[in-house]
Amino acid sequence: MQDLAVTPPLFKETVFDDPSIRDLSKVGVIDIGSNSVRLVVFDGAARSPAYFFNEKIMCGLGVGLSLNGKLNPTGRVRAIAAIARFKNLALSMGIHELTAIATAAVRTASDGQDFCKEVMEKTGQFIAMISGEEEAKLSAQGVLTGWPGAYGLVCDLGGTSLELAEISNGKVGKCASSELGPLKLMDISKKKERLEFIKSELSDLAKSFSPRNNRLFLVGGSWRALARIDMERCDHPLRVLHEYRMEKKTIKDLKHFIKDQGLENVAKQCSISGNRIMFIPYAIEVLEKLSNIFRSKDIAISSYGIREGMLYEKMPQMLRDRDPLIEACRFAEAKDARVPGAGKALFNFVKPLFSNAKESETRLIQAACLLNDVSWRAHPDYRHEACFDYITRANLGGLKHSERVFLGLSLLFRYKNSHSRTSFDPLLRLLSAQKIKDAEILGKAMRLGANLWVTSTKTTTYLKYSKKKNKLSLKISELDKKRLGEVSLVRLESLAKSLRAVSEISDI
Repeated sequence: MQDLAVTPPLFKETVFDDPSIRDLSKVGVIDIGSNSVRLVVFDGAARSPAYFFNEKIMCGLGVGLSLNGKLNPTGRVRAIAAIARFKNLALSMGIHELTAIATAAVRTASDGQDFCKEVMEKTGQFIAMISGEEEAKLSAQGVLTGWPGAYGLVCDLGGTSLELAEISNGKVGKCASSELGPLKLMDISKKKERLEFIKSELSDLAKSFSPRNNRLFLVGGSWRALARIDMERCDHPLRVLHEYRMEKKTIKDLKHFIKDQGLENVAKQCSISGNRIMFIPYAIEVLEKLSNIFRSKDIAISSYGIREGMLYEKMPQMLRDRDPLIEACRFAEAKDARVPGAGKALFNFVKPLFSNAKESETRLIQAACLLNDVSWRAHPDYRHEACFDYITRANLGGLKHSERVFLGLSLLFRYKNSHSRTSFDPLLRLLSAQKIKDAEILGKAMRLGANLWVTSTKTTTYLKYSKKKNKLSLKISELDKKRLGEVSLVRLESLAKSLRAVSEISDI
C-alpha cells in the first residue's frame, strides 16, 4: 500500500448532532409492489441505512393483472391485512407516520385507485401511487445511497415492470419504465414471441438513453435471487448480495447451470422460495437482452433500491455528500467503542505508513481505525474472529467484496498476529498477496497504537516509515514514554517485521 499515491483527505467532523439528521433517526416505509408488501424501518446512521425492522409479505397483487387488468383478489386481502399490521407495529415502535408507496401493479390496475381508497378506509394509511419514472428515480437514489459516485444504468426489475435510470456524478438522469416484469412475461407462453417482445421494448427504451452505460446496477428480488444462484455456481466465498459483481459472460454460465441442475434443485440449493424461483427464467431473458443492448461490461447487484431511495429523498444534500461507509463506521464507534473519537487519533498515528495511498484505500484505513475497538466486549479468545465476522457480514454500503475482506482482515490483525487457524482463509482468495500484507501492516499498526492508548488527537506520538532506508521509527514524546512497556516493544517489532524494516524509538 505504501507504493500508491494521493494524499489522504482529512477526517470530517461528525454530522449526527445536526437536528436535520436526528429527524432521520427512525423512518418507516411501506413498499407495495406487484409481488410483495414490505415494511422497512430505518434507524441509526442516517447516511448508511440501518434496518431496525424489515418484513415482507408475499401478496402477489400483480398475479393475473396482464390478463384481466385487475389486482389479484386474494392478494388484495393479504395486502390490506399486512398494511394494518404494519401500522400497528410502527406505532409500537414510536413511529406515528409511515410513508407508503404503490408501484406498477397498483398504478396499472383498473381497480388500483379503489384499492388505495379501501386501504385508507380500513387502516388509515395513505398510499402514494407513483409513476414509473418516479419509481425509477427512487431506485436510482437507492443505489446512490450505497454508491455515491456510481455511474451507469440502474435496472429495477419488479413483478410487472422494469424501471431504468441513468446515474452519474451523484445525480439521477433519464428515467423510464416498461412492462418487462416476470408476471407479464409469464403470460407470453411462446419463448420466441417473448424474446421478441423483450428485445423490442428494450430497444425502444435504449433510444432515450446515453449509448454508453457500461455498468448495470441490478435492483430487485429476482436479480438478487440470480446473484445467489451464481454464488452457488462458482462457490463464491462471501455470501453477501450487496456489491456482488458479475460479468457479461456470467449470464450464459448461469443459464447452463440452471438447465443442468433444474429449477427445483436450484431453489433448494440456494434457499429461494417457490414464489421467487418461477421468475428466474424470465429474469435471465431480460438480463441477457439488457446486457447486449446496453453493452454492459460490468454487472453489480444492489441490495439498496426504492425503499433506500425514499430515505435518500429525505436527506439534506450535505448528508448525501458524505461517504456512507465512513458515516456508518463513525456511528458504530460512537455507539460501541470504549473511547468514542479515538479512531481519528489512531488514524493520525498510522497514516504515515500509508502516506502514498490512493483515496479509495485511505477510506478503508479510516474505516478500520474507526472500527478498531467496537468488538472489545467479545471474548478475548475470539475477538479477532468477531471483528472479521462483523465487517464481512455487516450491512454496509460502498464496499466491494474484496474491500470487506481487507477491512475484516486488518481488524483481525488488530487482535491477532496471524490469520492462520481461522475459518476465514477461503475468503482471502478475494485479495492479492500484497493486499493481505497491507491488511497485516494496518492491523499491527493499530495493535501498537491501541497498546499505547492513542485515544486523543492531542497525542503527539506517531509512526514514521522510510521504505528507502528500511526503517520504522516510533516518534514519541517524553510524556507518552510513560505508557511504553514490554508489550509495546514486542508489537513494534512485529510491525517492523511485517514491513521488513528495522525498528527504532526516537524522541519527538
